[in-house]
Amino acid sequence: KKILTKWGMVECFVLFFIHLGTRRVFLGGVTQNPDGPWMARQARNLCICAEELAEKPTILIRDGDKKFTEQFDAILESEGIESKKLPAHSPNLNAYAERWVQSFKVECLDHFMVFGEEHLRYIAQCYADFYNRLRPHQAMGNETLMGERPPPIDEGKFDPKKVERQPILGGLLNHYTYKAA
Repeated sequence: KKILTKWGMVECFVLFFIHLGTRRVFLGGVTQNPDGPWMARQARNLCICAEELAEKPTILIRDGDKKFTEQFDAILESEGIESKKLPAHSPNLNAYAERWVQSFKVECLDHFMVFGEEHLRYIAQCYADFYNRLRPHQAMGNETLMGERPPPIDEGKFDPKKVERQPILGGLLNHYTYKAA
């Protein structure tokens, strides 16, 4: 993503991971310079996040970008996560990641002028939280990935005045809840 800084437009990178079993998205980080040490830190952070999952990942599927260094792979391997590099020009082999990028761009980034790394980090984290906790996912039975299922509403007693809107990112994204009596 190109962002606006005091030095003009610069390219910024958002590193994310998707757990294929749960479809949960984890943000690795945001930077203008994804060098080897930064990528190594992200690999260590991923290993910490993986420990918190009920089903620890054993394989990381990644593209062939040179940013994924041998050190990155070695850190993952030391934690029992095998890093598998995809062949060039094979977006269908990483369809969940490609779809998340498209959703993030269309539902979110296309509506913002991003003013720096911190701003992009904030937007990405808000969107990832919305995606994981509140957004229903058709492939997962229209359930949210982490949130609780709302209680059923008796259609005969439905009152539209009790519907509350929770704006996210200034109202770009919205979540609606029904106030209890």
